[in-house]
Amino acid sequence: MNYLRSILAVTFLLAGGWAAQAQTVGFADAISILAVSCGKDIDKHCKSATLANNGIGQCLDKNQSKISQKCNADRAVVAKLIQERLAAQAAAPEICSRDAAQLCQGVKPGAGHVLRCLLKAQPSVSNKCNTAIDLAGYR
Repeated sequence: MNYLRSILAVTFLLAGGWAAQAQTVGFADAISILAVSCGKDIDKHCKSATLANNGIGQCLDKNQSKISQKCNADRAVVAKLIQERLAAQAAAPEICSRDAAQLCQGVKPGAGHVLRCLLKAQPSVSNKCNTAIDLAGYR
């Protein structure tokens, strides 16, 4: 399933449709995308770098002029999509507050209880809140 999602994400990125659809990606999908785009560059220029403390990212930055155009381009797109995901996660509670108040009365806040309620009530949740949940990567 993750493999299929990664292929779809890469296809989507290559088509340039990410901006029009305002998609976001999580860290796992970002790693999958960048493994495809940057794997050869990592093997060639960053063999001794590790994932710890963003070692591979720092190595790619340091060797940016030697890295393939595709890797550099996809790194920029993935970084933007991750930032959009984080922003969507920060915005979702406010965007969904009205839906939560209407559909999740009596649900104890915290520990994801309200989110689970909204996910369960998806057909009754507003389009704006459902979109916020999707962009935040909660579904």
